[in-house]
Order: sequence, then structure tokens, then C-alpha cells
Amino acid sequence: MKKKISFIFGTRPEAIKLSPLILALKKYPEIETHVCVTGQHRQLLDQVLEVFGVIPDVDLALMQPDQTLGGLTSRAIAAIDAYLSNYKPDMVLVQGDTTTVFCAALCAFYYKIPVGHVEAGLRTWNKYSPFPEETNRVLATHLSTLHFAPTANSRNNLIKEGIEPTRIYVTGNTVIDALYLALDKVTANPPAISNLPDQIMVNGQQLILITGHRRENFGEGFRSICRAIKKLANQFPEATFVYPVHLNPNVQGPVFNLLGNGKNIHLIQPLSYLPFVALMNRSTVILTDSGGIQEEAPSLGKPVLVMREETERPEAVEMGTVKLVGTDEAAIFEETSTLLTDDKAYHAMANAVNPYGDGKATDRIISTCLKFIHEEGRCD
Repeated sequence: MKKKISFIFGTRPEAIKLSPLILALKKYPEIETHVCVTGQHRQLLDQVLEVFGVIPDVDLALMQPDQTLGGLTSRAIAAIDAYLSNYKPDMVLVQGDTTTVFCAALCAFYYKIPVGHVEAGLRTWNKYSPFPEETNRVLATHLSTLHFAPTANSRNNLIKEGIEPTRIYVTGNTVIDALYLALDKVTANPPAISNLPDQIMVNGQQLILITGHRRENFGEGFRSICRAIKKLANQFPEATFVYPVHLNPNVQGPVFNLLGNGKNIHLIQPLSYLPFVALMNRSTVILTDSGGIQEEAPSLGKPVLVMREETERPEAVEMGTVKLVGTDEAAIFEETSTLLTDDKAYHAMANAVNPYGDGKATDRIISTCLKFIHEEGRCD
């Protein structure tokens, strides 16, 4: 009888980082690979699934307008509980630190189904930053059986929390695997980017890519970020600033109010994965509060300024590919200006080594899962 492995996820980052695993595992005839999505982020999730050709077996469609974390959590637990009761997988794989991850790990624990946690061990040691992700991943850790840490530092974090070292596997990050798959597609068929003039993607002018969506930056944090971007756009009129604006009203409000009239600022709709990879590859500098971009951009040789006060990805900071600037207007302006005017400073960041992997994390994770499911196949 085939062993059944279920992937449960609900957001764009999870889909990006799990798709290489799903596609690879489907090649094993002795495994029945099942995909359950919660739809925590509906539109952005669907875009990624289409890019990688992943078709969910079950779609719980949990997203609701203006959903609260408590409401989403309660709906997710009830729906995932019913899914696991019906499907009865031998193992559940989750990725990262979303509400979906915590709920899936908790429900699997209740059924004594082993959980493999991809991208385990990231920590800021501040339960409110990032919020709610830091607490989600800590809880998921203590509900999981196998821990796939992207780096040695993540492994050490898990050991510090009392996780059995023999259950921790340093694999690299599957985001690099996904990025290499995406680069092949982008190179073969360059995607069009809506609302962005075609010449921007091919001319040689400096391009600053901006993303932002963190709850902890809502309010004055986003206003400060926007003021810095406006000042930079005025200081560097020959450069182009491209901002795919997150759909959350807490982001759109200050961004459109403060940046909407900039001549060299392009505020565009959120991008699907392939156009975004193409834009990252074209960029000169990236300003972001995202976690995944901190991992992807170094593989493309792009300096990243992180608009957060702390990061759960200190390896990139230590290697020099990423620098924390917070939401301080002056710091964002000064650090970006330096990268746009100082070749030595720019190349020191652009040429640093990516600490997040070699694109082979998928193979390492699958090998471990198959060994576990055939030899043990149970929780401790």
C-alpha cells in the first residue's frame, strides 16, 4: 500500500517554497502525494500554483474579507481537522510560519501524524516581531517530528529550545530551488509586467525595487518608509522606483497618498511569481520587509536593505548581503543613497555569498522523509 504524504499550506511564500518538493515527490510511484490548500491568501496563492503547475487536491477556501487572526485560526483548525480525519495521511509537510502552518501542525499532532517542518528554526526571540509569524513557528516547532533547518544557525536555535538533534536536518532553503526553476522559465520566456513601461526592463538605468506588508510597520512605519522613498526619487531623478503595492488597505493608504505623484515612481499591482523574479533580477537595489526576498536576492547578486528592526535571517546580515535599516526615514535614505553612488559599497554586498543553499534542499528533504516514513512512520 502506498504511503500518503500531505502538503498543507495557504499563502504565496509557502507555495513557492513547497512547490519544488511537491513536483519532485510526485515522481515517486510508491508515494501518494496530496495537496491541501487553505486559501489563506487567495489570489497570490493561486498565481504561484499556476506558475509551477501544482493542482490542489483539496481547497478549503478559508479566506474572508477583513479576516482576523482569531477568526482565520478557528476556521482553519476546524477545516484541517476534517481534512485529516477524512484523508488520514502518514505524514504532513508544512513550511514556515503562517497561521496555516500552526493550525496544520496542531491538527496533525492531535491525530498523532508526524509533521515535517520545512524552514524550521528561524528566530528573532521576540514573540511580537514578526507578528504573528515568530510565535507561529515556535509553536509549530514543538508540534513537529522532523525539522528541516535551512542553516546551521537555525539548527542551533532548535537545539537551544530542546529539540532532539537527531531530528534536525540542515538542508538549505527550498526557496533557492524554486528560484532556479523560475529563472529558467523567465530566461526562456521573459514575462510582461503590467503597468510598467517595457523599456524599464531593458534599459540600463538604476532600478530600486520596493516591497512592504508587515503588520508591525502599519501606521507611522509605512509613512516613514514612503517619505524616504519620495526623498530618494527626488534625489535620483534618473533612477526608477518600482513598488508592487500589497493589497492590504494599511499599506495602500500611505503608499498611494505619499508616492502617487512621483514621476519616476511606478506603483503597480502585486505581481505573480515569474514577473517578480524577473523584476528582482533586473533591479539594482531591493528595499523590503519580506523574509523570502532576503534569501532569494543574494543568489541574484542584489543588495537588500531590510525595513525591519530585526530579522530571523541573521546569516545574510553576517555575510554582508543584507543590511537592516528599520523604518527610519534617514537610515533608509542614507543607506540606499550609498548603494546608488558608491561602487565599492555596492559590490561588497552584491558579491557576497548566499548562505541559504545550493538549490538542492528538495533532494535532502525528500530523502529524509522517505527514510522516516518507511522505517518509522510514526510520532515519537
